[in-house]
Amino acid sequence: MKQRIAVLGSTGSVGANTLDVIARHPERFEVFALSASSKVEEMLAQCAQFRPRFAVMAQPAAAQALAQRLEAEGLPTRVLSSPAALEEIASHEEVDAVMASIVGAAGLASCLAAARAGKKLLLANKEALVVGGDLFMQAVRQGGAKLLPIDSEHSAIFQSLPEDPATWDARVEKIILTASGGPFRTWEPARLRDVTPEQACAHPNWVMGRKISVDSATMMNKALEVIEARFLFGLPPERLEVVLHPQSVIHSMVQYRDTSVVAQLGTPDMRVPIAFGLAWPDRVESGAQSLDFSRLADLSFESFDSRGHRERFPGLQLAWDSLRAAPGTTAILNAANEIGVAAFLERRIRFDQIHAVNLATLAAVATSNPQSLQDLLALDAQAREAAVGATLRFA
Repeated sequence: MKQRIAVLGSTGSVGANTLDVIARHPERFEVFALSASSKVEEMLAQCAQFRPRFAVMAQPAAAQALAQRLEAEGLPTRVLSSPAALEEIASHEEVDAVMASIVGAAGLASCLAAARAGKKLLLANKEALVVGGDLFMQAVRQGGAKLLPIDSEHSAIFQSLPEDPATWDARVEKIILTASGGPFRTWEPARLRDVTPEQACAHPNWVMGRKISVDSATMMNKALEVIEARFLFGLPPERLEVVLHPQSVIHSMVQYRDTSVVAQLGTPDMRVPIAFGLAWPDRVESGAQSLDFSRLADLSFESFDSRGHRERFPGLQLAWDSLRAAPGTTAILNAANEIGVAAFLERRIRFDQIHAVNLATLAAVATSNPQSLQDLLALDAQAREAAVGATLRFA
């Protein structure tokens, strides 16, 4: 039978790539629901191609415009825009799998709903783990959901680990996440104060949205991935490592107790981990190009401690610092970073001040060991308010 898929964040880069893979396998996958924030034209085109039962628009005006356009085109898709609509489609009884690719903490509630409903949950929203942490993983366990990471790094780790999660702690020495280093890997740290949003969004290897591109340029994306790996795979922070790998061919590695290393390789194309997640435990064609080893340049690696990388990317260390701090600290870090990146993209603060906003917010907000989604959202709101104040001071 076809898998019925809900794609949350369908007009973003991950959502669009997901639909590309789905379109290649109409005999295996069927789009049940789509969601976006405000891109009416893109959503209209997706509805025309895939004819989902539901389309959720976060902004009411966009929902109204989409409904009018769908009616005019004679398309059957029903438009939803209530605050609970995302949770409704993520947990709908007819949905088999949920692609969770809404950027930021805004996707947390729908991820929790899918987890509690026991869905096959393809997680591209790293904030569900960075913010939700143990609360989110508890929902996965209690709901009986199958959690499949879609970040290329975490998908690579998942593919390189033993099949039985109960053996991970005993058999694995450490997890090694690779990072390209982004566009500023060789820049002198003093030059970073003059970086423009256009430069920060020009990633040398990957095509991504603006927010995640800036995170890659600061290496905060890798910090968030370290936090995500801690909750996904259960290893303590000291057994998580980052190495720079500019070519983005090896997506991550697992070192075993006997010192052997298992790695996953592939072209830097998000359709590869998406296809893996959609078809798991099978494998299907993704649309990505195969690696041509005869044309590969030498693969190189750099330690985070070499070549001034700690000064160039000070935010990466915050991953281990926040994991060792009180529960909820990772949620504060995530909120602060979202505000700082937005301020930079709007040219209200400098590139190097994103890290300063994160530090100021972590110092200003005390966590209280959140025990529920409401606690997490309250902590997130408190951190955002503090971060906005920090951006005003730096502006």
